[in-house]
Amino acid sequence: QVQLVESGGGLVQAGGSLTLSCATSGRTFSTYVMAWFRQAPGKEREFVAAISWSGGATSYADSVKGRFTITRDNAKNTVYLQINSPKPEDTAVYYCAAWAGAGLGRTTSTYNYWGQGTQVTVSS
Repeated sequence: QVQLVESGGGLVQAGGSLTLSCATSGRTFSTYVMAWFRQAPGKEREFVAAISWSGGATSYADSVKGRFTITRDNAKNTVYLQINSPKPEDTAVYYCAAWAGAGLGRTTSTYNYWGQGTQVTVSS
């Protein structure tokens, strides 16, 4: 069983920056593909970014490419999402997710484990 706990959300001005963290339990963190998803009010949960076991491969949604960066520290069992130049449309609850597969999945059904989410609000 893997438990995920997000932190770092809050209110940020457009054009600013924010870093989300997702701490995980368990000794097998380095074998999990990790991802971030987000869900805005009235919308479906959508893919943001994913990172491979080693951190050597990443994948991003087109809407965040060039502004967001996903990284991981396997020694700390933590994955991060650096949000640069946020826009009001980035406002959402951000969720961390994990699965013990090999591919950088972009669908919610791929992932077995989810955190509780952290709210990010971008003011204009």
